[in-house]
Amino acid sequence: MKFSKQFSLYESEATQFIKDLKTANPKLEQSQRDGRALLWDKAPVDLDTQKRNLESRIKQQAYVYQTKG
Repeated sequence: MKFSKQFSLYESEATQFIKDLKTANPKLEQSQRDGRALLWDKAPVDLDTQKRNLESRIKQQAYVYQTKG
């Protein structure tokens, strides 16, 4: 489906807002990448460390707020 030239230049309000935001703050994309790297991009864990972590886990009781006494 082809649109006429009239619709090919259309930009939604959301797209215009994002473009204005990026021009007002040119470091925005880099700060987003830095934030993602800080929270999500983790260094790989070797197999020995992963195995040790799994073996050292303590099983949690079914209902953690109930005391045994």
